Amino acid sequence: MDDLALDALFRTARTPTAWTGAPIEQELLHSLYDLVKLPPTSGNCQPGRFVFLTSQDSRERLRPALSPGNVACTMGAAVTVIVAHDPFFYDNLDRLYPAGEARSWFAGDHGLAEETAFRNGTLQGAYLILAARALGLDAAPMSGFDNVKVDDIFLAGSGWRSNFLVNLGYASGAPEHPRAPRLAFDEACMLL
Repeated sequence: MDDLALDALFRTARTPTAWTGAPIEQELLHSLYDLVKLPPTSGNCQPGRFVFLTSQDSRERLRPALSPGNVACTMGAAVTVIVAHDPFFYDNLDRLYPAGEARSWFAGDHGLAEETAFRNGTLQGAYLILAARALGLDAAPMSGFDNVKVDDIFLAGSGWRSNFLVNLGYASGAPEHPRAPRLAFDEACMLL
């Protein structure tokens, strides 16, 4: 991977707070998911679920669940994605993991199923951010919202549970602030 790609994914990529207002075509959202579904999840369980709020009306329905500091960024985004997980992901394992009896690993253990769904759904949400950047989109992930309200408004009847939100679009202007500090290797890592 060349420096240009590493910059786009990591080094110069920033979380935007303002958007150009340019729309995102549905075909690009399909391409985005086609990338998100490819990287690994444990046992190919793929519990991540994604609700793409593509209209202003759908984002207005989201407004009451948002923390005040996240309203402007969300209302200005072209798309807001509810990154969720399906705690009953194991119902698809006969098809997704035909090499074994993986469904039985989770069907009788609600705690293990929920833990696996949350962990791997979160991982798929991270893949979404990187895939969006790779496709030329800017991504603003956030956790400042009321999960219960989001689940009631958008996920009722599906069994899915929201985890975090990602605003997608095209950033307007340079970031307002320099990149916040990051921990050094010796602070965050151990070599054993």
